Amino acid sequence: MPCIFSYLSAEVDWCEGNFEHSRSIAEYYNTISNVSFFIISPVLLYLNNQYVQEHRKPVYYLSGMLLSIGIFSVYFHMTLSYVGQLLDELSILWTLAITYTFWLPKNRFPKFIKNRTQFRWLVTITTAIITLLSFIKPSVNAYLLNSFAFHLLYMIWSFLRKCKDGRVHRLAAAMVVWWALAIGCWITDKWFCGFCQRINFCYFHSFWHILIAISLLYCCPLIIYFYVLYEMPSFQPQIQYWPCDSWVVALPYLVLRKTHKQC
Repeated sequence: MPCIFSYLSAEVDWCEGNFEHSRSIAEYYNTISNVSFFIISPVLLYLNNQYVQEHRKPVYYLSGMLLSIGIFSVYFHMTLSYVGQLLDELSILWTLAITYTFWLPKNRFPKFIKNRTQFRWLVTITTAIITLLSFIKPSVNAYLLNSFAFHLLYMIWSFLRKCKDGRVHRLAAAMVVWWALAIGCWITDKWFCGFCQRINFCYFHSFWHILIAISLLYCCPLIIYFYVLYEMPSFQPQIQYWPCDSWVVALPYLVLRKTHKQC
């Protein structure tokens, strides 16, 4: 048992050189770049305060899981331990499970599911099974998690086809751009490490942490927007930007109004 907690016992070793900047931190920049997850959690709560007042528990759960992703990713990249790898990947899995559980509109439920309670049980059981299977081959987890991300993108695209609100389309486009940049960094670090070493830049995975955190700032309000649109008929969701709508790069947040729907 102790060996699974030991340094360098993980199945994955990213491109950044180990212990180059610290005797106690295996991947220094991959570790400190996780500060982005500690930032986005309170930012999401602050910007989307109006929705938080309506549905506190789901948003607090999501915020807590984003913090756990940051904590476990710090532990993993600091030690490159087997347990750290599992905690890092499983925290992402359970964050996705919470997202599906609370914010997937009922019209997207499988046909044999009658209500959200049944759907929550389905998600919980499925996630528990995947969690157990992840102990068999942890290195497969990253590809499984990315497949869930593609499903979320497909679901958002299907919602956008019926929506004519320009602000929502702008938000979705920005989210995809940040996500594509993040995935590009992940793939580069994972599969083109030799090239990174030749150009003496082995830090693409640290940029993955920062870029995927930024994409979540756009993804979360977008998912909640469609939930409100389909599940909270007394409210009209509206996307606004901080600090100013006219800025090219601005942070989106959700406003709830009791007005006629645009989508």
